[in-house]
Amino acid sequence: MKLNQIMIAVALTVGATSFAQAADQGRGKVTFTGSIIEAPCSIHPDSVDQTIPLGSISNVVLRDGGESKPRPFEIKLEQCDTSVQKTVQVTFTGDASVAQPNLLGITGDAKGASVGITDTASKPVVLGTATRAYNLTDGNNTLRFSAFLKGDGANDAIVAGDFTAVTDFTLAYQ
Repeated sequence: MKLNQIMIAVALTVGATSFAQAADQGRGKVTFTGSIIEAPCSIHPDSVDQTIPLGSISNVVLRDGGESKPRPFEIKLEQCDTSVQKTVQVTFTGDASVAQPNLLGITGDAKGASVGITDTASKPVVLGTATRAYNLTDGNNTLRFSAFLKGDGANDAIVAGDFTAVTDFTLAYQ
């Protein structure tokens, strides 16, 4: 009889332990970040911090200042209210290329090229200089650009390897 009571106590303890372990079958944490800005449009979260892959570009393409195929990217604006300010200009800034000061310099193992940016009309965007004014509409707006890799000109200076170039953008509404 005493043995039966011990077995029942053990079974209840094991069952309670199993139940307690089953109650927590995973957990995690979600952190929300952002900022409040004084502007007529909000910047879509996908546009705040982007990575644009330019691809694996042949050194042959970059000879004599050659350029890679442009890769599109966008700055998405949402919930725009154009009751006061109806246009926006974008200024891209970053570490300029030594060989081509209007383009972004690259860092990493690769050498001999720079990153350029163009607007929707394929007009070059000059670092530190505001783009043309883009007309805004109420609601959502998309500003379209492209980026490309351009050889710095000296064929023997093109070194294969991975690279990175970083630009910040600033919006100015009028």
